[in-house]
Amino acid sequence: MKSILIIDDDRAVCASLSLLLQQHSFNSHEARNPEHALQLLGEFPVDLVLMDMNFSRQTTGEEGLQLLKEVHNRHGQIPIILITAWGSIELAVKGMKLGASDFISKPWDNDHLLQSIRTILHLSRSDQKTGNHHPSRIELDRQFHFESIVGSDPKLLEILHTAGQVAATNASVLITGESGTGKELVAEAIYNNSSRSDQPFVKVNLGGIAVSIFESEMFGHVRGAFTDARSDRVGRFEMAHGGTIFLDEVGDLDPHCQVKLLRVLQDRCFEKLGSNTTQRVDVRVISATNHCLTDLVNTGRFREDLFYRLNLLSLHLPPLRRRAEDIPLLVRHFIGNLQKIYQRSELSVNQEALNWLTNLPWPGNVRELKNLVERTVLVTAKDCLECEDFQRQYQEMPAPRSVANPDEFSLEDMEHDLIAKALDTYQYNLSKVARVLGLSRGALYRRLEKHGFKT
Repeated sequence: MKSILIIDDDRAVCASLSLLLQQHSFNSHEARNPEHALQLLGEFPVDLVLMDMNFSRQTTGEEGLQLLKEVHNRHGQIPIILITAWGSIELAVKGMKLGASDFISKPWDNDHLLQSIRTILHLSRSDQKTGNHHPSRIELDRQFHFESIVGSDPKLLEILHTAGQVAATNASVLITGESGTGKELVAEAIYNNSSRSDQPFVKVNLGGIAVSIFESEMFGHVRGAFTDARSDRVGRFEMAHGGTIFLDEVGDLDPHCQVKLLRVLQDRCFEKLGSNTTQRVDVRVISATNHCLTDLVNTGRFREDLFYRLNLLSLHLPPLRRRAEDIPLLVRHFIGNLQKIYQRSELSVNQEALNWLTNLPWPGNVRELKNLVERTVLVTAKDCLECEDFQRQYQEMPAPRSVANPDEFSLEDMEHDLIAKALDTYQYNLSKVARVLGLSRGALYRRLEKHGFKT
């Protein structure tokens, strides 16, 4: 039985949470103040901490932040979920920066809270089991359904292993990476390996939705809500109820729309445009972007609270140039598909062509490679494709569009390589790595997660 420590100076809150946890087979301890909490953590095995941020009528949250630091420093392996009022979301964001795993707003929804607790415990248990084990492609394919994702590069396999582990939870997942790296495929793989795989999977391209129709598109509207609303409309969140919603290009979302999205992700409820009736929704959220959201947060173009709400776990897909050994596998996979589509069973690619394709930079990543292979097949009559066949169709693409500024892409590469070098130099001693890079441990963990490093 998992043990949870509740830290809150309100007896009624503690009693309510304890009863809820006991009803769902959790053991619980209660602490009314920081001193008592630290004492209990030293006396009893605790699997998760559920804590309020304000104590003794103090509303600034400083005492809660200090306690969070102490718990994280002394018991870094224990995950922490914060409970805070809606008006104190900024305080919860500070807590996330200090190492909290998630935050729930008061008044909480019991199902949402229990879902968060189970998710965090599952992720924590998976991290402890994984250790330094690097799964093989054969092991992954035995355990999960990843048929649509081709490759055996170690970085990719680590990402797929994490995706498989997190699929069993309801954790929100943020998938980052350059355009064409396969973010939608990974999102679909998470959905296909989840307990919601028999429920809807609703895809939304947020970059293609105008601000003026965002509410109608996402939450629906009732007849007469505006001039052209001649009938009721079901929104994307309602369509996804019970299943998964995939928010693609979330980094392109307008700030005004970000507020509306945050509300439904935070409270799991919404109102249709033109209606005063609140509808509850049960969805698993997976989002993706080719932007660096931390940069957008730092420049004020993306809400920090929304970032943490989307980013319970992040997966950063490597560009194709960083897993060049997968290029021959991908080419053969595409050729196999094209054999069926165009009924050309003798299609093949010679080794010289594979070598040439492997050495290209591929700024458009897997999508660019796929397009080149198909274009070459369409215009070439012979069955065995050679190097010159691809060269005639190859069109050099501009620099990657992973960020608005090409220089930002270079900084991403530099950050990845700098962290990799530090990890290798200090043999994965994270305290030393954080110190030499001038980062807090929390900041280092977020960067390790962003770049797909396993510790």
